[in-house]
Amino acid sequence: MRSRALALLALGALAGCSAATTGGAGPAQPSRADSAAASAAQPAVDRQIVHTLNRLSYGARPGDLERVRAIGLPAWIDRQLRPQTIDDAVAERALAELTTLRMPIAELLRDYPRPDPTLREKIASGEMTRQEMQERYPMEKRPVRIAAELQAAKVIRAVTSERQLEEVMVDFWFNHFNVFAGKGDVRWYVSAYEREAIRPHALGKFPDLVRATARHPAMLFYLDNWLSARSDFIVPAGPNRGRKAGLNENYARELMELHTLGVDGGYTQRDVTEVARAFTGWTIDRPQTNGRFVFRPSMHDGGEKVVVGHRIPTGGGQGDGERVIEILTRHPSTSRFVATKLVRRFVSDTPPPALVARVAATYTSTEGDIPAMLRVIFGSREFYGEDAYRAKIKKPFEFVASAVRALGGSTDAQGGSALARASAEIGEPLYLAQSPTGYADRADVWVNAGALLARMNFALTLASGRYPHVTVELPALVAGTDPRSPAAVLDRLLATIVADQAGPETRAVLAAQLTDPQITRLSTDDRGSANTDVAKLAALVIGSPEFQRR
Repeated sequence: MRSRALALLALGALAGCSAATTGGAGPAQPSRADSAAASAAQPAVDRQIVHTLNRLSYGARPGDLERVRAIGLPAWIDRQLRPQTIDDAVAERALAELTTLRMPIAELLRDYPRPDPTLREKIASGEMTRQEMQERYPMEKRPVRIAAELQAAKVIRAVTSERQLEEVMVDFWFNHFNVFAGKGDVRWYVSAYEREAIRPHALGKFPDLVRATARHPAMLFYLDNWLSARSDFIVPAGPNRGRKAGLNENYARELMELHTLGVDGGYTQRDVTEVARAFTGWTIDRPQTNGRFVFRPSMHDGGEKVVVGHRIPTGGGQGDGERVIEILTRHPSTSRFVATKLVRRFVSDTPPPALVARVAATYTSTEGDIPAMLRVIFGSREFYGEDAYRAKIKKPFEFVASAVRALGGSTDAQGGSALARASAEIGEPLYLAQSPTGYADRADVWVNAGALLARMNFALTLASGRYPHVTVELPALVAGTDPRSPAAVLDRLLATIVADQAGPETRAVLAAQLTDPQITRLSTDDRGSANTDVAKLAALVIGSPEFQRR
């Protein structure tokens, strides 16, 4: 944006989110009283619908409020909890050209091979030109395509899918059971990992998620369990033939700390070692040609184990790991830990203890049924409370997807790739969180001056229609509004993009920009009528604190 004033406005508005959630210094932002005053004229049911769309989906599209109102909010939530009942043909058609999404790991390893290690040497020596290298090893056959198509698919689904809650939960659980697509063979496994381990169980049973991720080659490779063996195991073949292998505790530690019990879940270092022993022999069959789970008894430590007080007798084989999963997923600490994370995602960065307790009790009574836990959250007074309304800050990916949806946008595979790059530029490169913790769901991680200005730049680029293969429908958003009246255009944009929920301070700051020549498209001596720059105004509304929150 060329106007320094508009850039400062954007940064100030976004910084208000940080101050509101972290207590840090920043420009003034709407208070709870301001928010209440802004919504006083809005019917309570409509306000609940707006709130629910912000939390259970990647944001409202034009007309979504009316569509949900027509069928009723409870019916809409019930359908979202049963995604198989929702026709998603539009999203499926957009995904059709992303062929790697449906390919088994073995085919991906075959069709997207590793580069010949001698190519770089041949280029350096002059034996081969870069063009010759491109012809021998074209971009479309390189393994980077696998993650790139998965990134594009994630954007397409978030923007166009009717199964919005399913997409939210796939993102939530992928971060809970994170793998890093940039680590070694995971780049060939990551697409199958989401398709086979995460997506089928995202609205299923939590123990099934743990089992599916524990057995998947992506997790086995990412946390090195595929190398873990009994302490006296000697590698029988391959480049490491004759070497003594050993126990690797990486997966065991993260299974308890991040996947089930939580860091304060009551386990000890001895438990970590015992769990690691139980998972010895859980490995990958021919990682670079087949890439499937296999249990190798010769690598397994068959001795007795004791995990958080539970005895696992000798001779259990692969069943030792299965027994560990059963023990951990039934543990009271797991019910509290999973309940806390779900309540943090859907209600508040500081999860209300009473709601966490109710969700944890539901976990226990239903053996980890995810829809049952979500129903408790979505039907709670805490979910619809004033303190929860627009209290969460959108992650970069959530911000990107919600902005496209708010502007009535659509995208194809190429546009999905462009929007995935935008998410990376703002701070969230998809499937590339290196830590096992995945991407955080707290405001303090995402709100800083550099990232906030990047959000504003994205908003302007999007609203101006400058992302290839991404369409936005600005004329439809302001249809019937006099373009010669910037104030009228602003009012319409606030009504459609933030459901008329901008607080008095936000409105005042935005209204102060209406005389700027960039907004009115006037030169300083132009005496003609205004012609409002809808794109710049829309970008400013997307940059407002109210839109940054969900």
